Amino acid sequence: MNRILLLLFFVLFISSSLFAQEDRPGYTDTPLIPGSQWRVHDKARPQPGKVTPGQGDLLQQPPSDAIILFDGSSLDRWSGADEAKKREGITNGAFNIIVTGQLTTLEEFGDCQLHIEWMTSEEKQDRMNWGNSGVFLLGCIEVQILESHDSFIYADGNAGAIYGQHPPLVNPARRPGQWQSFDIIFTAPKIENGKQVRPACLTVFYNGVLVQNHSEALGKSTHREVPIPLDVEKGPIMLQDHGSTVLFRNIWIRRLDMN
Repeated sequence: MNRILLLLFFVLFISSSLFAQEDRPGYTDTPLIPGSQWRVHDKARPQPGKVTPGQGDLLQQPPSDAIILFDGSSLDRWSGADEAKKREGITNGAFNIIVTGQLTTLEEFGDCQLHIEWMTSEEKQDRMNWGNSGVFLLGCIEVQILESHDSFIYADGNAGAIYGQHPPLVNPARRPGQWQSFDIIFTAPKIENGKQVRPACLTVFYNGVLVQNHSEALGKSTHREVPIPLDVEKGPIMLQDHGSTVLFRNIWIRRLDMN
């Protein structure tokens, strides 16, 4: 009897382990990330541990030298949507990226400090598309937006990740339907003769919690592929329309010179 119970326990343990691995999102056939033991979107890469962020109203007021990219009333500093969609997308001081479509700033930025607040829908969706969007520096380096409190995908694709490269250090996500924030310090790459001689670096605070600490961006964000080398020092800020409802508000930026 004891042998039968032990055998049954062993079979259940193996089955649950295989199920857990099968249920874990990600890939096993993508290329290795340069300088890393992990593949792009690696299925086996550990998930960041959860922490609870501080509470309180976000709506962080911009400093006097900030450029206001969105104050709740106008998308005049953005391109990519016609005027009707811009107006239609704004409600109660926020805009819905699925209504406006993908947006790109008219101005280009290099070294900068960016503040942005966002919210995913309370309505549950499949985990690859629940609140899927992103903030792109230089128009090509993505800090991922995704519902990551009640759901998750591969480690380098959760909210706060430099997509396909660096998972967040921890997961400080608030619940879906609550406002969240990114504060991003971006150091632009150095390009000489069309080639990158110094990488771009990002420090990211997610809901006030450090999730990227001067992380080097290996290149332009891609899906299932090694990042593409950078070739520009300045570019627009882009907000991705990935077919998901994501609200944005209170977006401002400061130009920096960290050379």
